[in-house]
This record gives sequence, C-alpha cells and structure tokens, in this order.
Amino acid sequence: MITPVRHPFFDRPVPLAFAHRGGAADGLENTVTAFRRATDLGYVYLETDVHTTSDGTLLAFHDTTLDRVTDGAGRIADLPWSEVRQARVGGVEPIPRFEELLEAFPAARWNVDVKTESALLPLLGLIRRTGAWDRVCVGSFSEGRVRRAQRLGGPRLATSLGTSGALALRLRACGLPVAPRRSALCAQVPEHHGRVRLVDAAFVRAAHRRGLQVHVWTVNEAARMERLLDLGVDGIMTDHTGTLREVLQHRGQWD
Repeated sequence: MITPVRHPFFDRPVPLAFAHRGGAADGLENTVTAFRRATDLGYVYLETDVHTTSDGTLLAFHDTTLDRVTDGAGRIADLPWSEVRQARVGGVEPIPRFEELLEAFPAARWNVDVKTESALLPLLGLIRRTGAWDRVCVGSFSEGRVRRAQRLGGPRLATSLGTSGALALRLRACGLPVAPRRSALCAQVPEHHGRVRLVDAAFVRAAHRRGLQVHVWTVNEAARMERLLDLGVDGIMTDHTGTLREVLQHRGQWD
C-alpha cells in the first residue's frame, strides 16, 4: 500500500533514507562535516536534534551535556553560546546552530528531534522566519511537545508521533480501539523496545490505514534494513549511510 502524500516534506518516493545525525558512525555526529558527507552521498533527508543554550541559541546537538562527544563539559542549558561554540565534536568539529544548517544545505529536508521544551519556540520561530515549513518535520519522545508544536505551527508544520502516540498505534495494530493523533504524518520508532517487537507487518498496515508513514531508527545492519524494507516501511534512519545507500541501490530503490 502506498501512503498518500499529506505534506510536501514527504513528496519524494519511498523508502526515504535518513542520515541519522548526519551519519554518526565515525563520531562526528551533528556536524557540518557529517551532513556534508551525507549529502555528497545523495541523501536528501537529514536527522538531527536541537537544544538551546542558556541565552537561547538553538543548536544541532543530541546530548544534554557536552561531555560525551566534545572536548568541552557541562549542561548546554546552563552555558551561553559564547562558551558552547568553543567546544569541538571529536576534538575537531564545531557545534552548528540549526539556522546555519538550514542555510548551508538549502536542498535538504530536516527531521528534527526537539530534545527540550526550551527549544520548541525558537525552532518554530526559525521555521516561520525562514519559511522552512516544507523542509522540516518535528518530532519528540514527548507526545505533549509535538502536540504543542502542531497547535502552534498549524497544518503547515509536519510532525511525527511521540512515544505515547506510537504506543497507541501499536495497540491499534493489535486490534484495540485506540487511535493516535490524527495530525501526525508519520510514526518514527525503533524496531524493538526492549524485548517487545514494535515494527511488524500489522504495525505497518495499521499506520498506512491511517495515512501515516513508518520510519524506523536506528538501523545500521544491512540484513535488518532488508527485513524492514520487505515489511514495507517508508523510511530508515541510519548511522551507516553508505550501507543504507548500497542496500537501496541493490533493490533499485535509491532515489
């Protein structure tokens, strides 16, 4: 079943290939270098995360703190941009502002995980100011946060289901009379949650019946990619961008 296109963000042929954090396999995640490498491979869809500094600067960065992937330390929310901008991912790459990424990759489409409540209004303000409605899909583990994003952004804003919305879809797939948020356009989920398998044929069918695409994260092994594609998922997010491209090329599905 081909899910109808309900928003320009999704107007390319499925399956969609997402470069997770730009392709995080080499440790330079969420950097201009990572995203440039992905677009050079042909990726159009790039996945990233956003936080805000203590003075409100919107960053493309995954963690709450600088400690894991940079030579800096401390909670981003407690630090001003003047300090955060000195940190280097992998000791070499600066942390980009999300606005810089929109400017640097004008043809890219961005799947953005809003990690904190403080980042929501700055992100929506940036989308509004730059007119990037067709280029950004907003997601979050918090269903409440994506609901607020949808309410504030309106129908121009593409959003995915949060965790509770994805759970509702899973229960729907099992035949229970529950329904996820209708304004969402996709379900972005892991293949498994602990020992529980989330993505199976019933889940994909339930999503497609509601007009939702299914995007699975974070899939790095070719065999898993093949299995999910055979189920009919609409997108895969990966750290190993070369592997996913090879799998899709072999299947004649690389756009």
